[in-house]
Amino acid sequence: MTAFFLQPIAFGSWLPQIARVQERLALGPAELAIALLGLPAGILLMLPFAGQLVGRIGSRNTLIFGFPVFLALVPLPVAAPDMLSLFLLLALLGIGLSTIELGLNVEADIIEKRGTASIMNRCHGFWSLGIMSGSLIGAGFLALETSPVIAIAVLSLLLMPVAFFVCRALPLHEVTAVANAPRSSWRLPSPDILGISLFVFGITMTEGAVADWSAVYLKHVFATSGMATGMGYVVFAMMVSVGRFLGDGAKQRLGAVVLARICLLFSLGGLLLVVVAPATALVYLGLACVGLGVSVGFPLAVTASADLGDRPAAENVAILSFIALFGFLVGPPMIGFVAELSGLRSGLATLLPALVLSILLAGLLRRRKAA
Repeated sequence: MTAFFLQPIAFGSWLPQIARVQERLALGPAELAIALLGLPAGILLMLPFAGQLVGRIGSRNTLIFGFPVFLALVPLPVAAPDMLSLFLLLALLGIGLSTIELGLNVEADIIEKRGTASIMNRCHGFWSLGIMSGSLIGAGFLALETSPVIAIAVLSLLLMPVAFFVCRALPLHEVTAVANAPRSSWRLPSPDILGISLFVFGITMTEGAVADWSAVYLKHVFATSGMATGMGYVVFAMMVSVGRFLGDGAKQRLGAVVLARICLLFSLGGLLLVVVAPATALVYLGLACVGLGVSVGFPLAVTASADLGDRPAAENVAILSFIALFGFLVGPPMIGFVAELSGLRSGLATLLPALVLSILLAGLLRRRKAA
């Protein structure tokens, strides 16, 4: 859980800086959308190989070696001199991000299965606390008008030794028979994993959109400045964290399907409020509801995909991540292109159908019976 908390802190401090980078590079909404494609492009490029890497060297070793690389990459996009370099640096960051996040999810699934309690939602709750903390730090950088490159670089350097010792403390796992088995020929993803991935699609698209556009939305539609611009994502991430800490207990009482649908209805209502809000306070309230609503979706999907049993858990989680994170690829540019034509409110409204699709597909999270 500490590893989950540490991973997104430096990355979270970058998110409030997006509006500042947009202003410095004089990018319009569509140009910013294209540049932001770099992160999901790097994630999608690496995920097929990340699944094989984690399967070969293990999730613990992936984290030990992947953390320093990822933290070294985080400060680079803030220093980008133009749109193309911003795209490329974000793509490089996406490659590091996909590897370390897959390692975290596979490690959490192994520990959960070997223990007696459900921990996946709480692990992701600590991740949300980490990105909320990072976003708050980034908003503080804006208020203090510090150099974002130096500030994020120092933050990354401080996190490196802590992350290394935390990952070294993770338990050693024996290599499973599945990991030692000869690799079979390539197979298409099963209908079950495709359906679970489409369930997550609307959720991750919403998360990515809030991460990339909340500060821009507040700055350009409501004329916020300084820390107020970055607080939208802080509020969102805080409620994601709250939802995930409560998620394991709620899952035991309600079941995965009912819990997912209730939360997604919160998200749908919150997004509607953000789109029509006449005042900044209502945007914050809407983002809080969206955060609570999307909080448990990905952790529930990770557990469901790892439980399918049709292939190694690392491969199924990699497939889930690959398809689900396509939402990060589609969401930000879609919002940017629509915003270029009809404004940011209309751009954010394009997320509503994807959340409805997630509600309809939530039944796929129902636990499979052991054969």
